[in-house]
Amino acid sequence: MPARTPANQIAFRYRSTDSATGVTRETAKKLAERLGVDETQAIHHALHELAVKLLPQYEADDGPLTATQVRQIRKRIPQGNRHSVRSSLFEKETA
Repeated sequence: MPARTPANQIAFRYRSTDSATGVTRETAKKLAERLGVDETQAIHHALHELAVKLLPQYEADDGPLTATQVRQIRKRIPQGNRHSVRSSLFEKETA
């Protein structure tokens, strides 16, 4: 674990009441107990869940393919052979 320095710490203040923008210390303690971790880990867990939900999980690409890239892809894929795939995920009704 890296050493703690003032540069990598923030002040964290609990709210006086639970709301959409914060929680009380009592709520944090209950969450930590339920998760089996300390309060700091519960906060990290909550922030991680929020990050996964709201932040992109992959690097942005360069945008749409160029015409040259599309031609290169088409050259490598056999053309003219149409195939279909049947799915067994859904049962079809039989009359």
